[in-house]
Amino acid sequence: MNKIRANRLKDTAFKYVGILATLFGIIMLLIFIGNILTEGLRRIDWDFLTNLPSRKASKAGILTAWTGTAWILGLTSVIAIPVGVAAGIFLQEYGKKNRFARIVELNIANLAGVPSIIYGLLGLEIFVRVLQFGGSLLAGAFTLALLILPIIIVATREALKAVPNSLREASFGMGATKWQTIWYQVLPAATGGILTGIILALSRAVGETAPLIVIGALAYVPFVADSPLDEFTVLPIQIFNWVSRPQEEFLVNGAAAIIILLIITFVMNGIAVYLRNKWQKKISW
Repeated sequence: MNKIRANRLKDTAFKYVGILATLFGIIMLLIFIGNILTEGLRRIDWDFLTNLPSRKASKAGILTAWTGTAWILGLTSVIAIPVGVAAGIFLQEYGKKNRFARIVELNIANLAGVPSIIYGLLGLEIFVRVLQFGGSLLAGAFTLALLILPIIIVATREALKAVPNSLREASFGMGATKWQTIWYQVLPAATGGILTGIILALSRAVGETAPLIVIGALAYVPFVADSPLDEFTVLPIQIFNWVSRPQEEFLVNGAAAIIILLIITFVMNGIAVYLRNKWQKKISW
């Protein structure tokens, strides 16, 4: 009885510690966001969104930064999504369940936790030097695609695992081939989870700074990129550039840019939730 009572006391203590830690985190987050909103909202206007960078804080804008972010997101999506989803389908539906497959799966899962700067060094060697893309949008997109590929692969596999085997067996029983079963039955049922994983992976990519700095992304770009081979900057690098300056006006600009980046991230996460719920309702019908 004493042992049971002691275990209950431990569980209660851990529960309250968890609640206190959560409340502390929420309070700190609210303080941070409140400070950012207080400083940055007064700086956000049309000129801030459409002006080029400037050495004068009052005239500086984020046009090159947010267009560079849009370029990077688009190119990274085109590169990473087809490869990641296809790899996840192959590993889950076609791959043999042997020791080698388990080693591959374990390494893919581990790659999702590798520090992003390692991917930056890999991109520097392969895409910048070997393939001679230089510090271009294409090099940045390939580097970030490598960064989020493990996340997309793992999310795709988990979404496919969640599909009941009875659905596959019913399709096979109707005479469908393996590919027809995957394409018409399994993938539609798993699409919500796959889309959620993809958008969350892209949300990570949109906030990355270290790998892009390593491959040669610029902190000051006085022009808007017109092609994938142009040099570029992105919002996180622009924010880093501004907040590292001593002038208070640039700190306000950095706060305003953080608000824009937060809005992009929240919108992407909101789209992920919407698509997942919409697809789940469609499947349930």
